[in-house]
Amino acid sequence: MTLLELLELLKKKLVLTLSLPLAFGLIALVYCYLFMPNEYTAKTSMYVLYTQSDDTNVSDSSVLSASQMIANDVALLFKSDRITRETLEATGMESLDGYDVSVQSSTTTRVITLAVTGPDPQTAADVANTMSEKVSDIAREVMAVEAVNVLDSAQVPELPSGPRRPLYVLVAIMAGLFTAIAIVVLADTLDTRVRNSDEIADLIGEPVIGRFPAMRRGR
Repeated sequence: MTLLELLELLKKKLVLTLSLPLAFGLIALVYCYLFMPNEYTAKTSMYVLYTQSDDTNVSDSSVLSASQMIANDVALLFKSDRITRETLEATGMESLDGYDVSVQSSTTTRVITLAVTGPDPQTAADVANTMSEKVSDIAREVMAVEAVNVLDSAQVPELPSGPRRPLYVLVAIMAGLFTAIAIVVLADTLDTRVRNSDEIADLIGEPVIGRFPAMRRGR
């Protein structure tokens, strides 16, 4: 089937071609705005202050590399059970279900960024700040780290960071369009009726030499 033939089929089934994407988009719109709660992201950034070696033979690049490795190790602490447990105790929460904790640690700097996303903006900020405090304490306790200094404390977000409702609606519209195209093509493939003289010629392999005109009944 060529593209022109497909366009002709869609034109014949224009109502179906337009109604399905609109229906899918409307369903997604209602679901996203009525049943999907807002998500809020609170971010905090920290700087890992590493205790440098007194050995004068150690190059600056080696010191920087070691510092970055320490920063990566500190970033892993955010995923530890101890940090989770102490954060829950400090905030009075039963669990972190519904809250996503994301940690980014660059390979070229000693800055760690923590992002906590959840349904309540105040709780998201409290969890982010509490986790950064607990990680700083444990890093000084178990690593050769002078401090994990907070560069920017997590603020209570005023605007939601998600969900990306317009994107979901657009995806639903595209899914409706693809569904409509699939239905139209499948229906045309299963329809074996002969609808015009050209199809008859293709079917029997002989040219059409005559036609009976359509006669209207007299009144």
